[in-house]
Amino acid sequence: MLVSIKAIVVSSMVFFCSMTAGFTLAADKVDEFSLRPIISIEKRQDIRVAYDVKDDVWDAGIGKALYYVRGLLDSYKSMGVKPEQLHISVIMHGATAYWLLKDETYQEYKQDPFGYNPNEQVVKELLAHGVSVEICYSTMKGKGWQAEDLLPGVTIVHDAYTRLIDLQQKGYAYIRF
Repeated sequence: MLVSIKAIVVSSMVFFCSMTAGFTLAADKVDEFSLRPIISIEKRQDIRVAYDVKDDVWDAGIGKALYYVRGLLDSYKSMGVKPEQLHISVIMHGATAYWLLKDETYQEYKQDPFGYNPNEQVVKELLAHGVSVEICYSTMKGKGWQAEDLLPGVTIVHDAYTRLIDLQQKGYAYIRF
């Protein structure tokens, strides 16, 4: 009986030691990972980005693309890029165009007399930071909207696709939402 208890204790200690070694190895991997360099940006001037926004997806109570454009501005700011070096165009068309409507037209579109456009504040912020917020005229025409239905500062483009092609040919990076 004494021998079998001793064998159990020894095997338990071996198991415990191997477990501890495993945890030490895992901790080493975490330290090694945390020491790896984070790749930063090289280009810090004349940064051009075109957002193609047509999917009606939301995040944090606003249109997801608008949320991510604001995040991109914050990222560049945290890396020391001056706002005047950013040239960002956000082109809304199709299912997302209503994000750029004034409250009255937004209420009609959503069929909610008490509704309000939760995107209005972020659109104002983006415009204040020099972002060009644009809407497709073809979409507006199809929905029966007029220029006076739009939030202040929104630019009307002939159509989203020719605008995106034009921006890409001018060297803008393309991001689709």
